[in-house]
Amino acid sequence: MSRPSTLARPPQQIGRLKALATSPRALRLGMNLWPPFLCSGIRVQSMGQDLRHVRVRLAHGPLTSNYVGTLFGGSLFSMTDPFWMMMVLRGLGPGYVVWDRAAEIEFVSPGRGPVVATFDLSEAVLDELRAEAESGRPVLRWFDTPVVAEDGTGTVVARVRKQLYVRRRRP
Repeated sequence: MSRPSTLARPPQQIGRLKALATSPRALRLGMNLWPPFLCSGIRVQSMGQDLRHVRVRLAHGPLTSNYVGTLFGGSLFSMTDPFWMMMVLRGLGPGYVVWDRAAEIEFVSPGRGPVVATFDLSEAVLDELRAEAESGRPVLRWFDTPVVAEDGTGTVVARVRKQLYVRRRRP
């Protein structure tokens, strides 16, 4: 059964359990208890009040290492997977639709210890997305995230790219 055209569409839907995480602290706690992160050695270390900054850590251990003792590539990707979409969706607000469209990862050096990924979203990027989406046409934007060794050397272990699909909600 289709909706009458006179009704406004609801904002982009998120899961009921995820909707309970109304504060960054609750969201961080929920993500750290989420089985795919909890069982993979992935921890959200910090999350800004406005969700414009996130720092994630992946531990190195027997359960996160592959056959040759380096971090699993899938775990390196998983630690970065949800953040750009969540940050952009929260930053733009309910008048927009935001989806992950594509992703790629480049393995640069072996992950032989814990690694971190930091995400920072500026208001300037959000303004660019709003301006490009104003026409109602979809906008595709790539976001890059280096995954670096936590040992202080700054060694890049992997580069992850995520492409987001962004558009204004149709009335």
